[in-house]
Amino acid sequence: MSRSRREEAEMRSMEKGAALGLGMLSGALAAGLFKRVWTLVSGQEDAPDADDLDRGLTEVLVAAAVQGAIFGLVKAAVHRAGARTFQGRTGAKR
Repeated sequence: MSRSRREEAEMRSMEKGAALGLGMLSGALAAGLFKRVWTLVSGQEDAPDADDLDRGLTEVLVAAAVQGAIFGLVKAAVHRAGARTFQGRTGAKR
């Protein structure tokens, strides 16, 4: 069954709204997870910032790599789950 242009536009609009919400959710989840992982691994509450000259270069780079990996993993998992849910509820494929 073919969808009209209006239905397609509505679906794209809904998908964009869902993606925005999922992006915010994944960012919040990843930030919380990174904070817990960093505290567990380093024993320090706050991860170093790149411009924090009181922390070593290795520590800053390790923190950045771990943070990037966690953010990427959480973003992919949340967006994948959202896409599956969207497809299941609407029947729309990307």
